[in-house]
Amino acid sequence: MAASIPSTPLLKEELDIVIPTIRNLDFLEMWRPFFQPYHLIIVQDGDPAKVIKVPEGFDYDLYNRNDINKILGPKSNCISFKDSACRCFGYLVSKKKYIFTIDDDCFVAKDPSGKEINALEQHIKNMLSPSTPFFFNTLYDPYREGVPTAISHGLWLNIPDYDAPTQLVKPLERNTRYVDTVLTIPKGTLFPMCGMNLAFNRELIGPAMYFGLMGDGQPIGRYDDMWAGWCTKVICDHLGLGVKTGLPYIWHSKASNPFVNLKKEYKGIYWQEELIPFFQSVALPKDCTTVQKCYIEISKQVKAKLGKVDDYFNKLADAMVTWIEAWDQLNPSGPSAAIPNGSAK
Repeated sequence: MAASIPSTPLLKEELDIVIPTIRNLDFLEMWRPFFQPYHLIIVQDGDPAKVIKVPEGFDYDLYNRNDINKILGPKSNCISFKDSACRCFGYLVSKKKYIFTIDDDCFVAKDPSGKEINALEQHIKNMLSPSTPFFFNTLYDPYREGVPTAISHGLWLNIPDYDAPTQLVKPLERNTRYVDTVLTIPKGTLFPMCGMNLAFNRELIGPAMYFGLMGDGQPIGRYDDMWAGWCTKVICDHLGLGVKTGLPYIWHSKASNPFVNLKKEYKGIYWQEELIPFFQSVALPKDCTTVQKCYIEISKQVKAKLGKVDDYFNKLADAMVTWIEAWDQLNPSGPSAAIPNGSAK
C-alpha cells in the first residue's frame, strides 16, 4: 500500500530529525513521504572535506567537524569523532522541542497488513500520550493519566542491533516478529537503548541525551546509545518522567562487521559488569531538580566510582560536565535561543 503524507504533519514546526552520516543520504528517498515536511539536522562524521549529497526537496542544516569546532570551540572535545555518537551535536543545536533520530541504514518497514509504517508519526503519538512507570500495563499503552513522556524508543525488523559476540554466534538471525504494542518501562528498570530509531522531548530530557566519548582516540565505541539510555533512564525515574518502548518499527537493512565491532566493544563488554550495577545503585539527592543538576551529579559519581575501573571514566566524567556547559551555552534561555547554523539548505 502506498504511503501518503498526512494532511497536516504532526508537530511540523516543533520537531527536528537528526541523522549522523558519512555517506550520501539516498535513503531519504524512501522516507520522503514522512520526513519531507520536517527540518533535518545532518551531522557529518569523518572527513569534513567530503561532500555529502542530500536529495532535493528536503529542508536541512548540515554540520561537519569544522562546524562543530567553530561553534563549540574548546568544548568541541566532548563530541565524538568517527562514531555515530556525534549525532548528539544535533541535539545541542536544535531549536525544537522534539527530536527524532535515525541511522542512514534504516528504511521504512511494513506492518503485517503490508502498509508502510510512518515511524515518526507513531513516535509523536507515544510522546504526546502519558507514561505509566509506576504501574506496569501488560497489554497496551493506556491513554489515561500518567506522567509526561520524555523518550520514545522504537524497535526494528530484519537485522537485530546486536553486540559483536551475539552477532558472531547468531549471524543469520533476523527479526520477523511484529509486536503491536507500546509499553512504559517501569521505574527502577534499566534498558538497552538503541539510537537508530529514537525520539525524545528535548525540553524534558535533552541535556542528558549525551552519547559520550566514543570512536577516534577513545578505548571504546558503539556504547554511545547504551550510555545515554542508562543516564536518561535514571534521571527520568528521579524526575518522574516516562520512557516508552515498542512501536514504531523500522527496517534495519545492514549488519555491521562483527569483527570490527568486537574491537570497539570488547572493553565495554567487560566494563558493563561494573556499569549496570553502578546505574542500578545511583541515588540522586532531592536538590537535583533539573536535568542539568542530575547529570552533573551523575558525572561526579562516575568519577568517584567508575574512575577506579579505568581512567577513561575520569575523562568521560569531565566530558559530561563540558557537555552540560555546551548545552547551557547554546541554550541560555531555553531551546529557542539563537544558535549558529551549519550549511543551511
